[in-house]
Amino acid sequence: MISENTKMPSGELQELKDGNMITHNTDELFADKKVVMFAVPGAFTPTCSAAHLPGYVVSADELSAKGVDLIICLSVNDAFVMNAWGEAQNADSISMLADGDGSYTKALGLDMATGSFGGIRSQRYSMVIENGTVTHLNVEQPKSFEVSKAEVILNAL
Repeated sequence: MISENTKMPSGELQELKDGNMITHNTDELFADKKVVMFAVPGAFTPTCSAAHLPGYVVSADELSAKGVDLIICLSVNDAFVMNAWGEAQNADSISMLADGDGSYTKALGLDMATGSFGGIRSQRYSMVIENGTVTHLNVEQPKSFEVSKAEVILNAL
């Protein structure tokens, strides 16, 4: 599993923005920026929709004020689902990125097999990435939602 003071792996993530499919190279995405990235097991799922994503939507201005250049919500879903979920949650200030085949999540070592969602999904976590290096990492215990909240990241910055 990725750890603090470790460089993020190289990979690609997709985003549907303004009707256009964008493929982001993570080396470029994280370069010369302070990024907060949080991951959820699935879009439109109860905890993710009721608390996790909304917490970051509400805290986006505070995160920016603390020097965060980019806030990313990552999930092992397709870009169309992530875009629709972002629109449903008014997440205009959040980059809703898709790891469609789970390969980036696997490269991070933060994947999990689930019976309820079918196949590989991401563990719930949050991290701060500075110029491509993880400086803060919070990985939730299974079925928990405590350490990956926006408030925890705000306090860490």
